[in-house]
Amino acid sequence: MITGKNYIGNLLSSVGNKTFKTFNPIANKENDTLFVEASEVEILQATELAAEAYKLFQKVSGHKKSEFLNEIANQIENLGDTLLKTYCLESGFPESRAITERGRTIFQLYSFANLVKEGSWVEAVIETANPNRTPIPKVDLRKMLVALGPVVVFGASNFPLAYSTAGGDTAAAFAAGCPVIVKSHPMHAGTGELVASAIIKAAEITGMPNGVFSNLNSSGIQVGISLVKNPKVKAVGFTGSIQGGRALYNLATQRDEPIPVFAEMGSINPVILLPKAAKLKGADWAKTYASSITLGSGQFCTNPGLILGIKGNDLSNFIQVLSEEIVQHEPNCMLHPTIIGAYESNKATMLVQKGLKISSEFTGEVAPNYGRQLITTVEGATFLENTKLHQEVFGPFSMVVQCKNKEELAMIISNLEGQLTGTILAENEIEDYTSIVNALKNRVGRIIFNGVPTGVEVCPAMVHGGPYPASTDSRFTAVGTESIKRWVRPFSYQNWPNELLPNELKNENSLGISRLVNGVSTKSKL
Repeated sequence: MITGKNYIGNLLSSVGNKTFKTFNPIANKENDTLFVEASEVEILQATELAAEAYKLFQKVSGHKKSEFLNEIANQIENLGDTLLKTYCLESGFPESRAITERGRTIFQLYSFANLVKEGSWVEAVIETANPNRTPIPKVDLRKMLVALGPVVVFGASNFPLAYSTAGGDTAAAFAAGCPVIVKSHPMHAGTGELVASAIIKAAEITGMPNGVFSNLNSSGIQVGISLVKNPKVKAVGFTGSIQGGRALYNLATQRDEPIPVFAEMGSINPVILLPKAAKLKGADWAKTYASSITLGSGQFCTNPGLILGIKGNDLSNFIQVLSEEIVQHEPNCMLHPTIIGAYESNKATMLVQKGLKISSEFTGEVAPNYGRQLITTVEGATFLENTKLHQEVFGPFSMVVQCKNKEELAMIISNLEGQLTGTILAENEIEDYTSIVNALKNRVGRIIFNGVPTGVEVCPAMVHGGPYPASTDSRFTAVGTESIKRWVRPFSYQNWPNELLPNELKNENSLGISRLVNGVSTKSKL
């Protein structure tokens, strides 16, 4: 049952006086439930509880944290059709998408559960003492990763499950030993509350401390601002716009104690169509990319918003086929009136830029909140001169840049802002374009060969991040088990008695984890 209240630890609360409703973009009307925005009092209560919970939760064993994460997955599954129905009512996405995203969310939780159960993720390093070393005796030093403290996670508009309440940020923070306060996204507050109830139930079943999780409703920006400013909060996870992410980053650095903000923000995910690929498979790639650009109405952070090629007949043919194919796809419903409003506004801004031409646009009748797909073209020199053309248009939009030669193509790539992904489409020609590949590598977090950027595999090898503004720290990923490293810091013990060390660093290695001992990786005891 959805109450519209906030979870302050394991208690439901609604003492605030500001209310709002979610919106059904397909029916083009508000949903029924009235949600109460968290008050300043409730924000303080949640952060105080999280700080107290951290004292206990950071010491919880990997096995117990694994039980907690697995139980969250079980409780999410137990929500059944209620969760799927609410998800669809608040997002406009079909049930098939809801099922897929629920599956990904559960898989992420299981992945982190397995990670912490095995335990080697703490990267234990032991350098044993050598009192006979000259000229200076060597001390005993032992290092491992430890939890930062309470983490605030901002739910993402375009992934109500996988990047929100129990999504990757939350799962990684729990795995690290950090309590989590979720600033629920107002577009899917009902979905968020249901998932929050699953987390609370899992915490109670597995004996986690009260305050290990809270879920706060918010209709605007004030709740988020208050959370980031709160001194009990030690890190922030955010998925959304450049404007929102940068604002949070600035707030966090201006605190008396600055804290990290791991924000995944804007990306236009450049695709490089090399000449032989354009000549031999241009039509095939055009059809593939027409599907990729319109998938989910383009509401993915990895949507291919920019395609670069060298001007000529083959690129012209690619543009023609892409333009013909793109309008064959029926438009899809977008997440919310504000999302499609921003899409239309950003399109309009693009279309008044000098030198930009419409190649193809869906012009048929559509229901309210459905996004019409658009393909534009521009000359390489014009694109270089006007950085407004580099900006993300969140939705079913893509721009084809026609470069006059390889040198201009390389220059354009080198002058792009940081991106999540880059793609190379090639046919036995990479050796002639190593400068292009290297330039792209320097601007992205993940490079794809002969594929599409839409789709993010959840595994340890994934990097979902990139140079600013794709993310605020390109050293970290927001997807996969490696994302746990955002919520930890290295910590060393010097000359500590063995019996007082954490189990991960004791001589006995009772956990059986892999450790680096005097430069050698081993699971043996000392």
